[in-house]
Amino acid sequence: MASENCVRTVTGIEDALYAIGGKWHLKILIALFNEARRFSDIRRAVSGISAKVLISELRHLELNGFITQRLQDAPGAVHYVLTDYSKTLEPVIHALHTWGAAHREKIKRQWVANDRYQRW
Repeated sequence: MASENCVRTVTGIEDALYAIGGKWHLKILIALFNEARRFSDIRRAVSGISAKVLISELRHLELNGFITQRLQDAPGAVHYVLTDYSKTLEPVIHALHTWGAAHREKIKRQWVANDRYQRW
């Protein structure tokens, strides 16, 4: 039987992955970290995402309190902006970036070492 602490840890991680996991969530948030953007600007910044999927992902991020829509002066000009709550993800994103870059280098070193071994 899993300890209560273990269950709480797994549940917390599952909740975090639901909120920011998946293929597009973090990419969209990162695209918005420096500035508010219109839908078309986000789509250009997040290469490979379809309009239909982007709409769905923006709704998910809005429902989870990470982004909000801001009407601009021009009629119908909507910009998506990060909420203050989404800024709590900055240390998480930084930690993921640092770990991911280190992991990539580790894997590269393993490939090089394995390639040398196979040449013998």
